[in-house]
Amino acid sequence: MKALVLSQENKDRLKITDLERPILASGQALIKIKAAALNHRDQWCREGLYPNLTEGVALGSDGSGTVEEVFDKKDVLWKGREVIINPAMNWGDNPAAHSPSFEILGMPSNGTFEEYVAVPVDRLVEKPKHLTSEEAASLPLGGLTAYRALFTCGNVEAGKKVLISGVGGGVAQFAFQFAVAAGSEVYATSGSEGKLEKVRHMGAAGTYNYKNKGWEKEALKETGGFDLIIDSAGGDFMNNLLRVTKPGGKIVFFGATTGIPSGLDLRRIFWNHITLQGTTMGTDEEFNDMVDFVAKKEIRPIVDSVVPFENIISQFDKMQSGKMFGKLVVRF
Repeated sequence: MKALVLSQENKDRLKITDLERPILASGQALIKIKAAALNHRDQWCREGLYPNLTEGVALGSDGSGTVEEVFDKKDVLWKGREVIINPAMNWGDNPAAHSPSFEILGMPSNGTFEEYVAVPVDRLVEKPKHLTSEEAASLPLGGLTAYRALFTCGNVEAGKKVLISGVGGGVAQFAFQFAVAAGSEVYATSGSEGKLEKVRHMGAAGTYNYKNKGWEKEALKETGGFDLIIDSAGGDFMNNLLRVTKPGGKIVFFGATTGIPSGLDLRRIFWNHITLQGTTMGTDEEFNDMVDFVAKKEIRPIVDSVVPFENIISQFDKMQSGKMFGKLVVRF
């Protein structure tokens, strides 16, 4: 079967190759992948920036497809069903934080950039009927991360003022869509006027270009501050976010793509009773709740482009350039 594997000796550091079709073990199902989507994690693996990389592993965390085989008779009702795969493995028993054995599908175990993937049956959720295979493949990792950040950590609800920073990112776009669907008053930042224009058409109450000096003063004047901010950039930009957080408000962050702040305004944090909350992906219950929410609200993930699997490396190159709005998908 065709697969895209990590190959650090290759010019692209990726290689389309043939792998043996997986042999099932007890508790597993074999999924014929219809579509798979990229995450920044995949590009970081390509660049050698992810820990514990294993040569020859098929990358990919996001995928949708059809259950072709199951190992155990008790799981036979899954056969033939269209599913999406929960890529969060071994979260553990503590809903507040994942266990030391937590890992994500696609490294170190083979992921969704292959024609067939074997996963535990408990990783499967039926695909919402309103979604295409390409849309469904876009949902798992980013949707779960955004759902936990907003609902579990952020306690988002109707009427709250929510700021999504860096709305061009995949998780941020899900956070934006989910917050709008929850009835919040949603604002966004980006360094791209084109991306800000797109989210205004999607229901943004206001937008701010973080490249403009003093954007935070404008935001504070117009909104009075935000109850909740969702961020993945970190860095010195965090102090700008603190300035527009309401007293008693919260910043939930799931990354630090611009690094560690050189100085954090601790006085503002304690004086204004601001909470900084870190998060990652989420529990199995949150994944199921996220898929139910998407189905109930008929939310459609934003898809930038879909290409045949044979052209998957071009999608990696597009991700590296940053010139996309929405998920980058491949079709098998």
